[in-house]
Amino acid sequence: MMRPEQLNISVLVSVGSHPKTGRSRRADQDARAVEMALQLEQSQLQVLHAGQADEPALRQYLGMGLACLDVLALPEGADVVPALVRELKQSGADLVLTGVQAESGESSGLTPYLLAEQLGWAFVPRVAAIESCSSGKLKVLQALPRGQRRAVQVTLPCVLSIDSAAPTPRQSAFGPAQRGQIQVLVPDSATPVAQQDWQVQPARKRPKRLKMVKAKTAAERFKAATAKAASEGGQVLVPKTAEEGAAAILKLLREEGVLR
Repeated sequence: MMRPEQLNISVLVSVGSHPKTGRSRRADQDARAVEMALQLEQSQLQVLHAGQADEPALRQYLGMGLACLDVLALPEGADVVPALVRELKQSGADLVLTGVQAESGESSGLTPYLLAEQLGWAFVPRVAAIESCSSGKLKVLQALPRGQRRAVQVTLPCVLSIDSAAPTPRQSAFGPAQRGQIQVLVPDSATPVAQQDWQVQPARKRPKRLKMVKAKTAAERFKAATAKAASEGGQVLVPKTAEEGAAAILKLLREEGVLR
C-alpha cells in the first residue's frame, strides 16, 4: 500500500444498475473509487451519497469495510451539485474521487466537471491509479485508449474521476454491510434542476448507414470499386416524366428508412 501524506478524502458514490438484470447495486466505477481510497493509508475518508437514504444498494459500499456512509437527503429531481459543493467545503476535503459517470438516471458524466468548476479545483478524468502524494502534489496514471497510460501530476485540492481500468474493488461482505451506519445529512436547501422543464420522448430509429468496404490491399480496393452490386429483386425503371422518376426515388428512400 502507498503511504501518502495525511489527506482528507471524499468519495462520491451513486446507486448503480446491473447491465443484465437492471437491479440496483453499487456502481462499479464508484466502488473502484472507494477501493482506491481505502488503499491510501493515513488518510481520513468520507463516503458520500446525494439522494435517498433508504436505498438498499448503499449498504454494499458499507460491506467493503466502511464504518459509516453519509447521505445528503435530497428530494427526487433536485440538483445535487450545489449540495455537494457546500458539504465538501464544510468537510475540508483535499481530494474528491468519483466515477466517470453514473449507471442510472441521466448518466451524463458532468457531475465531477461541475464540482471542480464550482470549487475552483483541478480535475483529472479517467484515473487508473494513484502513484504518490507528497508536498501537496498528487501523481496519478490516466487511462488512455488501447490500454495506454499517461502520468499526470496535479496540485491538491483536486477532483479525480476513476476509470474502469482502476483495480477491481473488493467483495462486499454481508456482515459489515449490516453493521455499518448510514448517517443522514439534511442540506440547507435543495435546488431544482432544469430537468423539470424537459420533454422526454422515445428515441427515433436512425437511418441505415451505407455499407463500407474494408480492403487492405490495392487489388482488393480495385475489385471493390469495379465490382457490380448484386441485384436483389430490383427493377429497372425508365420514367416517362420527371414526376414519375421523383416519385420512384421518394418511395425507395422511404423503404430504406432514410425519409419518414
